[in-house]
Amino acid sequence: MLKEVCILHQESEIQHSNIILVGMMGTGKTTVGTLLAEQLSYPLVDMDTIIAEREGISVQEIFRTKGEAYFRDLESRVLEEMLQSTGQVISTGGGCVLRELNRAIMLDKGLVVALTADVDHIVGRVAGDNNRPLLAGDTRERVQTIMEERKDAYHFAHVTVDTSLLTPEEVVPCVLARYRV
Repeated sequence: MLKEVCILHQESEIQHSNIILVGMMGTGKTTVGTLLAEQLSYPLVDMDTIIAEREGISVQEIFRTKGEAYFRDLESRVLEEMLQSTGQVISTGGGCVLRELNRAIMLDKGLVVALTADVDHIVGRVAGDNNRPLLAGDTRERVQTIMEERKDAYHFAHVTVDTSLLTPEEVVPCVLARYRV
């Protein structure tokens, strides 16, 4: 089963110093990241949490009061700062991949793992979560729109794992099999 849902895009002999999780909201970045961090005895760096702590307000409030561009600038600075360290699992925000500079630094500083899922699974996972600023309105419609806008945004990753039919515990071995320390 894992061969169908875990796709290695770039074979690499280099050792990876970090695991960097990218993907749409609701694909499991935080949950899988937590399990990976525990397994490796690495710290989990949740970028949205760090940004919210530094700003003293939620990501939703940052979007509302300061705008998405302001948030994306913060996100880029935090990513660059976090990737100065090694031996960590980084859970990025879903839109972190929208900037070429972010993608380049991720590829340079770790194993980039894109977590994906189909629309139904994402909607089921995020339904009722009021802390997702990009989902204001009809959740299914917003998820479909964002997925269409970002359909190629995650292709740069070293590995892609479709989490639709996997538990987080099933995703972890797939990622670890491709991570060289």
